[in-house]
Amino acid sequence: MKISLEQWQTLVAVVDAGGYAAAAEHLHKSQSSISYGIQRIEHQLGVPVFRLVGRKAELTDQGRSLYRHARRLLASAHQLEAMGQYYARGDGGEIRIALDMLCPIKPLWCSLNAFAQDYPMTKVTWLEASLSGSEELLLQRQADLVICPQVPVGFLGEPLLTVEMLAVAHPQHPLHQLGSRLTLEDLRQYRQLVIKDSGRQNRDAGWLDAEQRWTFSHIQTSIAAACEGLGFAWYPLARIKNELAQGRLQPLPLAQGARRFVHLSLVVSAGEFAPHNVRRLAHLMRVHCQSQPLSDDAN
Repeated sequence: MKISLEQWQTLVAVVDAGGYAAAAEHLHKSQSSISYGIQRIEHQLGVPVFRLVGRKAELTDQGRSLYRHARRLLASAHQLEAMGQYYARGDGGEIRIALDMLCPIKPLWCSLNAFAQDYPMTKVTWLEASLSGSEELLLQRQADLVICPQVPVGFLGEPLLTVEMLAVAHPQHPLHQLGSRLTLEDLRQYRQLVIKDSGRQNRDAGWLDAEQRWTFSHIQTSIAAACEGLGFAWYPLARIKNELAQGRLQPLPLAQGARRFVHLSLVVSAGEFAPHNVRRLAHLMRVHCQSQPLSDDAN
């Protein structure tokens, strides 16, 4: 390269500071060295960068274009240095987060937003799983942070939050027309909507052994099916807040068991040996999940 970053920095400083003298003060150089640096750019490129208008130097058309590109070049150079510093501290790379689909999303957005302020160079991969799926990702070391209903043997987890589950169906579903407190036998006569285990254990958690069962790979698809009157299910209360408010779903009048509670734990895969950025994100998740009123606005 004929022109160094330092020379481009000189050009940008002259423009941003408003003149040679101000640029010299900003860069802690002599005014003559600033003037010489600009002359070298013009000589090496063979184009005029500034022209004198009275006693003031103004950018030429070519100079304005070079200035814009120089600013982008310097910004990229600063970003490259920052990236190297993050990597040197162990703060770069990638964090893989695996979470059960029952987990409320909003407090996690808050924690990730706060995390990004301190670690902008860290890539984040978001993996949603169901039932044994999150545990399997942990056991296979495919995730750095895992939010799961059961902590596998060999790992330490800590309680993160409790999810309230509510039995619901469309208001016009036959179960709402029976006119009595519903029993397990009543439910078994109708189609239950369940979420497929994304792991290989093929768990049937929550299934009532109903004759009719539709299985979905994602909770939002199952909720959409319930809103169409295609079956009943238990869903996280925070996930169906809007559907309840809009009258698309209605709580089932069960004699017992209308509400369930699922306890989710946070596991740091590498434990105490996790990089600083992983431990920082885990801390932010704990802070935001514990401060969030899940029953009101956690989705």
